[in-house]
Amino acid sequence: MESKPQSFGVLVEAFSSGNVAILSGAGLSTESGIPDYRGPSGQARRTGQPMTYQAFTGSDAARQRYWARSHLGWRHVTGAAPNAGHRAVAAVERAGLAAGIITQNVDGLHQAAGAVAVTELHGSLHRVVCLSCWARSAREDLDARLRAANPAWTAAAVGLEPAVNPDGDVALEETGGFTVVDCLACGGLLKPDVVFFGENVPKARVEGCFALVSAASALVVLGSSLTVMSGLRYVRHASSLGIPVLIVNQGTTRGDDLATARVDAPLGSTLTALARELGLGDEQHQDGSLSLA
Repeated sequence: MESKPQSFGVLVEAFSSGNVAILSGAGLSTESGIPDYRGPSGQARRTGQPMTYQAFTGSDAARQRYWARSHLGWRHVTGAAPNAGHRAVAAVERAGLAAGIITQNVDGLHQAAGAVAVTELHGSLHRVVCLSCWARSAREDLDARLRAANPAWTAAAVGLEPAVNPDGDVALEETGGFTVVDCLACGGLLKPDVVFFGENVPKARVEGCFALVSAASALVVLGSSLTVMSGLRYVRHASSLGIPVLIVNQGTTRGDDLATARVDAPLGSTLTALARELGLGDEQHQDGSLSLA
């Protein structure tokens, strides 16, 4: 689907009016070096099948494979920095023009850019949860424990640059010999605090996002193909209430037929231009991005 006429102008007008709900997807983080699942902004496709909740909880070997791959991938995720798109979204929020941000991403880059009202629909790789006592802890703490438990394996992995998958693990087939650690409090199984395939988003979180969209003046989708229902349902909900839906994404999306306006363009430059039009930028860099107050 081609961009609708004056679509960027409609985007500026929507944010100028304020009270905009934002739904962001993996396409917003590709300029930070984190690949997405599909679409022109992320030509990299996932290598291998993603971990399912059922496999993770039902198999020691599956957990070993996951944590070995995720342990390497974590270095890439934690080393990623917010890009111009994240900074523009944070500036819009600081200006009081966004009602809230729903993100399908698990990388924490919205918060790293300074955004506050962020609902992490699928959780965050920066936290770990115990499946027995439900205690949550920082991923940095687990990373230190895994390094200590796997000195030879970690040393052997230094210098490896396997392909990073969108969900933060890496394409690594040999994971034998990796030692998995358990919860310090109760000895239970540790899992990243993210929603795996085959697992449901918590009901309260889903309903909170529906309420945010219901009260918004517009829903703006940033960098999501809307292929999975967890994001598409909010587009359908907004449309059913007559709330304008604006989509900024490279490539077509599953919600295009419901969109009031579409901008098919890179997220960083488009959102930087949006911030400039809204008067939120105070300094332009050589790459065209703005220092956003």
